[in-house]
Amino acid sequence: MFNKVLIANRGEIASRVIRTCKSLGVKTVAVYSEADQEAPFVSEADESYLIGGPKVNESYLNIDAIVNVAKETNSEAVHPGYGLLSENTEFAKRLEDENIVFIGPDSNAINQMGSKLTARQTMEKAGVPIIPGTNDPVESVKMLNKLQVTLVIP
Repeated sequence: MFNKVLIANRGEIASRVIRTCKSLGVKTVAVYSEADQEAPFVSEADESYLIGGPKVNESYLNIDAIVNVAKETNSEAVHPGYGLLSENTEFAKRLEDENIVFIGPDSNAINQMGSKLTARQTMEKAGVPIIPGTNDPVESVKMLNKLQVTLVIP
């Protein structure tokens, strides 16, 4: 169990992670943007730190700022919530390099599953049943027709 977890997300997602951590006796660190200064999750956490401007790329996607807060607060782990940095290989790898636990899959798994082709090939090698299709990139509708794949467009 961790003593302190940084939540690298916002809004209801952050609030839920904070509540769960608190129920487990884990201290929480919230990071927030200028736009979210008054959001409930900021005051719900044990500690809160401003990490950037109101735009997501200035704050919640700012890997350096989040890692710096994690290190400064002695957070043992970072929970990314979902969306934002939750599937970011670079973020997971950076935390691994800093000896901070990424609560989620490791950077290698994120990298493999981020590419549908690599994910398919990985599952096939592992013996996981996969639906009929191709292990090669599809570059045109003409190529799809050759494969006799039905393209469903809503």
